[in-house]
Parts: sequence; structure tokens; C-alpha cells
Amino acid sequence: MTPATDLIRLLIIDDHPVVRDGLVAILHQGEPDLEVVGEAGDGKEAVALWRQLRPTVTIMDLQLPGQTGVEAITAIRREDPEARVLVLTTFDGDADIQRALEAGARGYLLKSVRRAILIEAVRAVAAGQRYLPPATAARLVEAMESERLTPRELDVLALLAKGMRNREIAEALHLAEPTIKIHVNNLLRKLEVKDRTEAAVVALRRGLIHLEP
Repeated sequence: MTPATDLIRLLIIDDHPVVRDGLVAILHQGEPDLEVVGEAGDGKEAVALWRQLRPTVTIMDLQLPGQTGVEAITAIRREDPEARVLVLTTFDGDADIQRALEAGARGYLLKSVRRAILIEAVRAVAAGQRYLPPATAARLVEAMESERLTPRELDVLALLAKGMRNREIAEALHLAEPTIKIHVNNLLRKLEVKDRTEAAVVALRRGLIHLEP
């Protein structure tokens, strides 16, 4: 048996029970140093369970009901700056990666990852290391090299992606229509696109915005 002091205690956060079941099976199979000590299906429950269990590593999805994964990571790290969180998600946009790492995640994986990589990442994060696969690191570099959007520009972008015109966006945000036109022009320039439709496509691809379920 693995000594208790050497066990990597895992908390799994995902809103799909079948995903949690699969992760438990994967992580327990032939890995005596890994032990799943808890599961949660939403962000608020995740923070409460982390506070109770104090796991070695928390495996966190980003798309969660009630409180997002990024918000849960932020809350956990606020209580313990040394808390180790590994993101496991379907979101592959550079903005998603950047938000998670800025919140304090130590690693970032997509759910399409192979079992061996997941286990390698868990052990690396448990040891206090960062874990970013090459493709993920490349997306992060892309985000760092691109010009950041302001919070107001992100507001405009989200409404633009819903098909709203400048006048409608202005009414929704309680701003003047000429101000919205300036924001839209800035968005097209920063995203390096030609029109509003392309801006929405690029924003979704990069994870700057997400379609509501």
C-alpha cells in the first residue's frame, strides 16, 4: 500500500455525473498513489467541499452551474494561495486558458486528452509544478501577443454576437450609439477581422465569449 503521506488526494468537479464516474475509474485504475476523496457538480459546492476535504489536487471543469470554474478557482485560491487546481474542460480558447491561469490554475487540459497525460498532469500539479501541453501553451502565447479587450468592449462583443445592431446595443448598455460605433471599430481592429460576423466567430473560437446553453 502507498503510505498515507504519499497519497495524492483528488477532488473532482464536473456537472456531468458520467464524466465524474469516468474520471474516478481512470484515476483509480492501477494508480495506488491516487485517491479520489470527493466529487461536486457545481462551483459553490466545489468550494465548500474543497474547504472540508483540503485535497492535494482539485480537477476542475470551467462550465459549471451556479458559479463558473474560474470563479470557484478564484474563491479557493483566495483562501489558500497554495491550493493546486488542474483544469479539465472542453473550452480550448486562448482567453479561456488565460482566465483560468490568472485565477490560479496550475494546469490546463482538454477532455480529449489521453489517460496517461491526465495522470502525468495530476502528479505534476501535486508536486507543485505547472502543466500545459504544447498546444495549450501555444494558444496562451497567442493570447499574450494579441491586444487585450476592455470589459466594455467584451460587453459590446457579447451583444454583437447575438446579432444586435448598434442602436440595440446602445440601449442595452445605456450608452450613446456613436460610442458603440467606436467600440465596434476598436473590436474589428483588435480582433483583426473585417466585419461583425467574423468578429463573433473569432470571439467564440478564442473563448472571449460563450453561447448561453
